[in-house]
Amino acid sequence: MSGPADVRTSLAAVAALLAPAHRAVAEQVLHAFDHAGAYVRDHAGRLADRGIDEPVPELSWLALIDALSDHRLLAEFDWKEDPQEIRSQLRGLDSRPSVDPWVLVGEDEMRLPTDEFLHACGRHYGEVGAALAVLDIESDCYPVVCLRAARVQELTSLARRAGFSAWALGS
Repeated sequence: MSGPADVRTSLAAVAALLAPAHRAVAEQVLHAFDHAGAYVRDHAGRLADRGIDEPVPELSWLALIDALSDHRLLAEFDWKEDPQEIRSQLRGLDSRPSVDPWVLVGEDEMRLPTDEFLHACGRHYGEVGAALAVLDIESDCYPVVCLRAARVQELTSLARRAGFSAWALGS
C-alpha cells in the first residue's frame, strides 16, 4: 500500500508524463492533493458539474483530468458519444500523433457503439506508435488521453501507485 508521499509523487509523475510542457497541470493536481478544501473552493463551479461540493478521495485525479482538458490534452466522452464527435475531439488534442491514424479508420467502424469505437481508435493509434488511454473516474464517461505507445505501461503503473486506474484502449 502506498503512503501519502508515494501517492503525491505518483500523481506528479502522471501529470509530468501526460503534460510535459505544462507545469501548471502538475501544480493543479498537487494543489488538490495538498489543499483539498482550498481546491474545492477555488474550483467550485467546475466541481459542481461533477456533483462535488467538498473534498473527496479522488479529487486530485479529477483535478488531473480537468487540467489536462484545459490544456487540450484530454477529451472526455459520454458513454453514448457519436463517433464523429469522438473523431473531432481526438483530432483536437495537442498530444495527437504527427501521423494521422484516421486514414486507417473504416466507414463500418464509424457506426460502432462508443466503447467499441474507442477501442477501434486505440488499435489504429497503435498502428502509428501512439496510444489512447482512459483515466478511469468510475463514471459512465471516458476521459481519454493520447500518448506514445511505449509509455502506456508507465502510465498504468503510476496511476495504480496513486490509487487510480488507467488503461489502454484497443489493446
